[in-house]
Amino acid sequence: MQATTDATDPTYDGQNAFARILRGELPSIRVYEDDATIAIMDIMPQADGHVLVIPREAAAEIFALSEESAAACIRTTKRVAAAVKAAMQAPGVMIAQFNGSAAGQTVPHVHFHIVPRHADIPLKPHAGIPADTTRLRELADRIIAALPAIGA
Repeated sequence: MQATTDATDPTYDGQNAFARILRGELPSIRVYEDDATIAIMDIMPQADGHVLVIPREAAAEIFALSEESAAACIRTTKRVAAAVKAAMQAPGVMIAQFNGSAAGQTVPHVHFHIVPRHADIPLKPHAGIPADTTRLRELADRIIAALPAIGA
């Protein structure tokens, strides 16, 4: 399924990286997808196992997202976060969602960050350090393998 092309959000830029990923124009390492959402590895992770949940609906910020798409995002975030926690053996998980550049949003398409947390491992900077693709694929495989165990 493709991203919505007739966005009702007047601020939406259909050329942003996530819209291009949804259209298949840019590569991504997917760990989960359904009719309303995809979950991909963050290419500049704050921690090993950092995943992004992205709605297929075109909306720059959560305020423009439909109720149905928002609910789908939360369902996917909950499901994938459980798999990330299990796969990464993390005692905690941080879930974040930014709206606008002043809040730290770097891609103008709604998305949720799932970041596994270990108390003794500091976070890397947000959108700061590109990860090795081979390492991301290894981590994605671990997360994907954990999905059936949590009922996905």
